Amino acid sequence: MATPSPDLERELDAANARFEHGSPREILQWTFERFGDDVAMACSFEDVALLHMVHELRPQTEIVFLDTGGHFPETLEFMAKVRADWALNLTSTTPGPEADAWPCGTERCCELRKVEPLRRAVERRAAWLTAVKRVDAPSRANMKVISWDDKFGLVKVNPVATWTDDDVAYYLTSHQLPEHPLWSQGYASIGCAPVTAKPAVPGDRRSGRWVGADKEECGLHEA
Repeated sequence: MATPSPDLERELDAANARFEHGSPREILQWTFERFGDDVAMACSFEDVALLHMVHELRPQTEIVFLDTGGHFPETLEFMAKVRADWALNLTSTTPGPEADAWPCGTERCCELRKVEPLRRAVERRAAWLTAVKRVDAPSRANMKVISWDDKFGLVKVNPVATWTDDDVAYYLTSHQLPEHPLWSQGYASIGCAPVTAKPAVPGDRRSGRWVGADKEECGLHEA
């Protein structure tokens, strides 16, 4: 697994401090200036705010969609429409045969259907972009905007880390962007269909994820 040089660690620490109060667009501009085309974005298509910014600034950026085999049909249809409408450079991953014994909701499902496919997708990249936010879950409350990702061995950039759900909603509305079709049905945080429900706790958008399981993260954003 790659490790950062001391100089890169210092550079990333400085960039993280610099952009703690920066806008997502400023963070993206720095990322593309620093790493050029050697950047990929992981996108679940739950919302398209960050995807829209990336598309405007560098439309050739590789977009990685993790097809776990368990997505809602609405998610797959929404992804396909946005892909076609925006002519995205999209890579759709699929789990390896070892995932067959671990369907959605089982112990190793996320490891084999999300983490390992993403590892393969970004293994030759210098940096990856995510749309995670600190407000998404307590486990994300202290995440950095820019840091070294030990799990995947490259730089991780979270341009909307400091945004709220209202910030996302305002961006979508002000840019007249499409919303995931399940939002209008009451879903608030959308993952794989077998383990996703409408929020069980009013105001807690993640309370419908991994229903019946003692789980907050899929492994992509854990150290």
